[in-house]
Amino acid sequence: MERLIIEELLQWKSSPRRKPLILNGARQVGKTWILKHFGQTHYDNVAYINCDKESLAAKLFEDYDVKRIIQAIEAMTNTQIIAGKTLIIIDEIQEVPRGLHALKYFAENAPEQHIAVAGSLLGLLLHQGESFPVGKVNMLQMHPMTFLEFLKAIGEDKICEQLSHREWSVTNTVHDKIVQHLRMYLYVGGMPEAVQAYCDNVPLRDIRTIHNEILTAYINDLSKHAPKEQVVRITQVFRSIPAQIAKENKKFIFGLLKKGARAKEFELAIQWLMDAGLVHKVCQVSKPESPLTFYEESDAFKLFLLDCGLLGAMNMTDATEAMLTDNIFEEYNGALTEQLVLQELKCVPQLPVYYYTKPNSQQEIDFVIDINNRAVPVEAKAGENLQAKSLKQFILENKSEKAIKTSLMPYKSNEVIDNVPLYAVYCYLQGV
Repeated sequence: MERLIIEELLQWKSSPRRKPLILNGARQVGKTWILKHFGQTHYDNVAYINCDKESLAAKLFEDYDVKRIIQAIEAMTNTQIIAGKTLIIIDEIQEVPRGLHALKYFAENAPEQHIAVAGSLLGLLLHQGESFPVGKVNMLQMHPMTFLEFLKAIGEDKICEQLSHREWSVTNTVHDKIVQHLRMYLYVGGMPEAVQAYCDNVPLRDIRTIHNEILTAYINDLSKHAPKEQVVRITQVFRSIPAQIAKENKKFIFGLLKKGARAKEFELAIQWLMDAGLVHKVCQVSKPESPLTFYEESDAFKLFLLDCGLLGAMNMTDATEAMLTDNIFEEYNGALTEQLVLQELKCVPQLPVYYYTKPNSQQEIDFVIDINNRAVPVEAKAGENLQAKSLKQFILENKSEKAIKTSLMPYKSNEVIDNVPLYAVYCYLQGV
């Protein structure tokens, strides 16, 4: 399955400022597969080590002699390592002591080598005292598959090309067909194993089993890796997310976790889930002006899961809704729709994403993003109703030059508001 991150990996490979690469992302989003595929297709050979399975890996970084480390990797993989022609992949690097820190010495003493590392829960190590090679590595974040990648996987290459080039007059003619695929994407989601099963015509009930197995693996990670005193709280937060974003007001409410719950009790739990890549935290801004980071209010936020398929599994969304109707977009106060839009926004590199609520008012903007030094409001509409009173009021009050309204309607643009189909959010933003 083709992944968009390949383009970023190619840029890393050819960059004159290339450093050792850390590929971060939640478990089972496809990090190992993409690194191997990248190495096999863009290098002469690959030297791959899985530190969780290779018993000798524990001794790999006993010291920081890069020459010795490279010789050891050659012996362990039976691969001759040639600078620029061999991709060195160290997988599950969190399983070996000093592994991340060793990247500093690759950057300093062997910059000609192409080395990429990946692992589960790497984000956690950075907050647990692991020595991090600041300024000595490049980092990329990997997400579940976008809708564009889903379309590519199911063989809709032409539609992918048209969406990527934003040929709206063409995509509008096949709008209904794309919406049908989008329904299935909301059910299947972007976890590669689930997408592959769908491509292999596995029954939808069995795809839901895959979702549940992934969720179980995440819960097991909580028990294995989280601080014992935080496990219960982390689990409470994780399991509460479907109910949190099914509310009309999707601001995270600690009272839904337990009676009398306070933010201070659950700060570490939320941070753990963020570091593990399992949730996205979208903070409110006090003022919808660029740069949005200046106006962030960290105590008011929404939490989303990493994948709409997993959210549907937690909500026990019925497959019939995905196959036959558009109800899947509107259920749970449009929770899946907002989750979908957030996922697509998060896949756009270096795009700050927030939301805005006008003080003492019911006016709420689902998302506000920073594009070309201007704050752009984004409304996620679940159906074909294009009424967006909050958005129109926001535009008037803030003299917005551009606004985005996503819905199930085809693409249409006027002077200020661009009506962007839900299936085209990522592609649209790539051209802004």
